[in-house]
Amino acid sequence: MTATAPALEFSTTYSSNPVPAQRRAEILADPGFGTAFTDHMVTAIWTPDGWHDAGLRPYAPLSIDPATAVIHYGQSVFEGLKAYRRDDESIWLFRPEANATRMQRSAERMALPQLPAESFIEAIELLVRADAAWVPAGGETSLYVRPFMFASEVFLGVRPAHHVTFCVIASPAGAYFASGVKPVDIWLSSEYTRAAPGGTGAAKCAGNYAASLVAQQEAIEHGCGQVCFLDAVERRWVEELGGMNLYFVRADGSIVTPELTGTILEGVTRDSIMTLAGDRGYKVEERRVSIDEWRSGVESGEITEVFACGTAAVVTPLGKLKWDGGEVGTGAETGPVTQEIRSALLDVQYGRAGDPHGWMRRVV
Repeated sequence: MTATAPALEFSTTYSSNPVPAQRRAEILADPGFGTAFTDHMVTAIWTPDGWHDAGLRPYAPLSIDPATAVIHYGQSVFEGLKAYRRDDESIWLFRPEANATRMQRSAERMALPQLPAESFIEAIELLVRADAAWVPAGGETSLYVRPFMFASEVFLGVRPAHHVTFCVIASPAGAYFASGVKPVDIWLSSEYTRAAPGGTGAAKCAGNYAASLVAQQEAIEHGCGQVCFLDAVERRWVEELGGMNLYFVRADGSIVTPELTGTILEGVTRDSIMTLAGDRGYKVEERRVSIDEWRSGVESGEITEVFACGTAAVVTPLGKLKWDGGEVGTGAETGPVTQEIRSALLDVQYGRAGDPHGWMRRVV
């Protein structure tokens, strides 16, 4: 399923029973993350004849037969991006083209049809325009947009589905970590791995996240907020956290991130940080980073800061790295380079700084 279909045409059916304005205001005052949803969604259907039935419609449950293929075989991919309300009330998306391209790559890996990039973006803009009142203002709030695609064929045979559903929903979002921006402790998983060569590590598919949850649970049991995975072959090389990419700031001022090996998700935020750091004169390296380098580097002061990044969490400083038998840490405060990069990214997204790379796309 590598061929990209023609762009879709979307119909519009608006909700006759939207959330009352007062209730919506209460939600936006304290949105949390991923717990409340807007009045509409966008859906489309794919069959071997192509894409059809694309349109905006009222948010509603999906009807799933017990034999629906995704329930049994996990043939599903998704994306995540945000819409930002600026001081002038305009609403902007951040790099939706990159998310569209990544979803196509994920779909290809999972034997799902590729949605045309222009249709992916149009679906998101259609939803954000319809539910513009749901985009919160102030602080680091945003509207989190979740496009996803899954095998919706009612069939128990093991093969790529012949009926696929694409959907976009949205949820007002506050800070990803309710406790605020402060270093998060990390648990090093020694028993579990996230992905193996030839597997689905580079795809944003549902199964990758399901497989990480038991390790995440282990991290929480050890007082940590996230889990770090090593490579599946040598159990030596740092790959990524359960849902975020990693960066290391060195004493010489250089910044290092694990190189993409096919087992690491190519994060849009990760890519943006490399550009922003380079703009600010930092030397940015993509290379393999061993767990021993992380440990010894923190202990010696060669590594001065460690941070993680992702759409939901933006840029998050890391504190202690813990494992069975020991721990090292970079301190209890957010480092200056982490803060600089974090601020630079947010300033672009919220329009407080220029956009020399053309990343922002106005919707409203």
